[in-house]
Amino acid sequence: MTFLIIVITLVLIFDFINGFHDSANSIATIVSTKVLSPFSAVLLAATFNFVAFLVFELDVAKTIGKGVINQEIVTMNLIAAAVVAAIIWNLITWWKGIPSSSSHTLVGGLVGAAIAGSGFNAVIYSGVMKIAVFIVLAPLLGMIMSYIISILVIYLVKKGTPSGVDKWFRRLQLVSASAFSLGHGGNDAQKSMGIIWVALIAAGKISSDAPIDLWIVLSCHAAIALGTLFGGWRIVKTMGQRITKLKPFEGFCAETAGALTLFGTTHFGIPVSTTHTITGSIMGVGATKRLTAVKWGVSGKIFIAWLLTIPVSALIGAGMYYIFNVIF
Repeated sequence: MTFLIIVITLVLIFDFINGFHDSANSIATIVSTKVLSPFSAVLLAATFNFVAFLVFELDVAKTIGKGVINQEIVTMNLIAAAVVAAIIWNLITWWKGIPSSSSHTLVGGLVGAAIAGSGFNAVIYSGVMKIAVFIVLAPLLGMIMSYIISILVIYLVKKGTPSGVDKWFRRLQLVSASAFSLGHGGNDAQKSMGIIWVALIAAGKISSDAPIDLWIVLSCHAAIALGTLFGGWRIVKTMGQRITKLKPFEGFCAETAGALTLFGTTHFGIPVSTTHTITGSIMGVGATKRLTAVKWGVSGKIFIAWLLTIPVSALIGAGMYYIFNVIF
């Protein structure tokens, strides 16, 4: 029972760090366009992170709980190793200012720990591949949608004055930023719910077909919202200014495209990276001005970090599994 409490605590710590690490995704555009101050922006993002449980079904949680590794081989040591691996990689990338994926580091940790514990047959490769494919698809969808939305917006406001357009989209960006934060909370908090759920199953506290209790849902949303409130300021500059310069209408287009992508993937139970999604959306907006408006060198470094996240996290997860087995 004590180890189960430790594991649940670790998961909630990961969830807090997830919000801390990913808060830049939700607020970078609205802060860089100076629509809101950093504190007001994180307060808005944290609020919508929390209320997301009222909107979305728990399909992403079920994917993480049952769709990545075989439930039969799950142990407390395995879960602890996976979560600690995810925490380590999140802290490394936060310190370096790299907007990497909390989702994929958790998947990588699970895969690495499962292979270390039970071999390659412990992994559900179809589930992992579906998640891995969206390393490319999520930012691509965000990029395409933001490009299309930007072209439409430019056409609709072509007769407006710059000051009038700016005034309207400074207001509309409050809506788009809120929608993106809602999608962030809906997708990301569910990953931690899935881990706690499967930990309770592994500990024999609930049956494998038991629903996810409300206390799990509320605690995970509260943890990610609290993390968002503290903010990961090192990543804000990368997301908000180093990829491309943004105006309020461009921030609106990027956030709207990102929110639509997150709503769709959450509906279909696909764990995706909010980091990848908003990065692609910002690139799509920048590309409407001219291709050179996007700093592709910065984007390339981010993409390399994306590709490294699952394998590096898997290696850390495997190492942590061996350490936990020695300790416990």
